[in-house]
Amino acid sequence: MIQLTEMAANEVQQILQLQDKGNGVFVRVSIAGGGCSGLRYKLTLDTEMDSENDVRYDSRGVGVVTTKKFAPFLDGTTIDLGGADGDERRGFLVENPNYSNIGCPGCGGH
Repeated sequence: MIQLTEMAANEVQQILQLQDKGNGVFVRVSIAGGGCSGLRYKLTLDTEMDSENDVRYDSRGVGVVTTKKFAPFLDGTTIDLGGADGDERRGFLVENPNYSNIGCPGCGGH
């Protein structure tokens, strides 16, 4: 399961409202690469879902979708919101208990 914190869900709902997005819009979570710096995540707004290839979760009133291929790697993941209003580093933080972001032993764990 992928879940949003209350702050992240509120931010998504505000974005949908500001962009005048109607019902049927959800957050799609993808994984891009990996390696020394850990998994990289991509969050996008989407309206297209393929029930044969995708899995959907509902978290705090927000739909969250990923492919069935990525679902096992994202199980237990929490998406939070970091940074303060107006902070250029404000954004979504993906906390995945399955993978750390500490690096690999071959590069000194940086």
